[in-house]
Amino acid sequence: MEKPIWIICVTHMFLELYLLIQASLIPVIIREFQLSLLEASLVVTVPSLVQLSMNIPSGFFADRLSTNHLLFVSMLIEGVSALIVSQTNTFWALVLGVSLMRIASPLYHISGLSQISRVAKSEQMGRSIGFHNAFGSLGSAIGVISLAIFLSTTLGWRWTYLFWAIPILIWGFTILMSPQLKTCRFEKTDNKNNANVNGLRRLYLIFSSGLLIFLIAIGFREVGNTGSSTFMTTYFVETRNLSESTASLIFGLGPFVGIIGALSGGYLGERIGAKKALNLNIIFCVISLSILSLMSQIYLLIPVYLFYAFFSNAVWAPMNLIVANSTAVTERGLSFSAYFFTEGLIASIAPILAAGIIELSDVWFVFPFSIAFMFTSLIILQFLPSHKKKATT
Repeated sequence: MEKPIWIICVTHMFLELYLLIQASLIPVIIREFQLSLLEASLVVTVPSLVQLSMNIPSGFFADRLSTNHLLFVSMLIEGVSALIVSQTNTFWALVLGVSLMRIASPLYHISGLSQISRVAKSEQMGRSIGFHNAFGSLGSAIGVISLAIFLSTTLGWRWTYLFWAIPILIWGFTILMSPQLKTCRFEKTDNKNNANVNGLRRLYLIFSSGLLIFLIAIGFREVGNTGSSTFMTTYFVETRNLSESTASLIFGLGPFVGIIGALSGGYLGERIGAKKALNLNIIFCVISLSILSLMSQIYLLIPVYLFYAFFSNAVWAPMNLIVANSTAVTERGLSFSAYFFTEGLIASIAPILAAGIIELSDVWFVFPFSIAFMFTSLIILQFLPSHKKKATT
């Protein structure tokens, strides 16, 4: 792969360090701040709303600004926000710090993925996106494992944020000075060929029928995915009686397995097509969640959870490929922003919806809740046309 893609992948690793920490901390937050499950879910929901508000502006920036500038800003926000979170003493200060941190995600993802889709060779786009997602999984795993380590010491969970803040800021300034990304934006001269494409015609180029069907399908999948991931450690602690550090450790093993899952998702998307690969991965997610809900012994719980983590990470490369293949190359910034806007909207609603249902029943009910929405997404995906080649201008 080209060097700019490797730089973007490493940036993705740093960005995702804190991704799963908020969900992992829910049992800790409930105990420390004396909250209900519904109140604790706000540490996931409110930041998701903030991230949602940044998706469309980030798509605008991605099509117009240099990649290294946007990636630098995302690392700067991530690092400074982590320093703020490490010093919080109240629940609402924590929510504020995490919310600021989530601004970095759309700035990075929309710019980084748009750039990969432009730089990567068409026959290698699947594996390039697979490597990108694998580095993200690696970052998530490192973050949650770091949390488990700090929770097992007297230092506490805040040190997880403090520990990684400085490396993130250093990497940000490295990106800013990197010549490989300074000229990796989509050149303005290329846009001259599309100067007459604006208004309703531009919206038609972006929001094709295939992309709209896809967005509806991934909306349903995201409800199921967010519900299960948000309350997985809560299920481990409250239902399976594991300690908070053990639950975080098991949860952190998922992204490590997800590294292989992300790579396999990229290769599978190239070999059999993104739509078929996405269908298969969601089917195996549904199967593994069904089995996971029945497991009680830890030696059975761990492998089934890792099986689920593998396939839940394998979906990302096929989904990103579908977005890229559904839109002309000049409009990918906005098409990716529409994709992330949809995910962000659902991710901001799903935790509260799941928490409300759980409080009326039991934490275990998150599994049939998630399975139902994932199965619905499978049905909708069958109406999605298959793309045989990458979209062009």
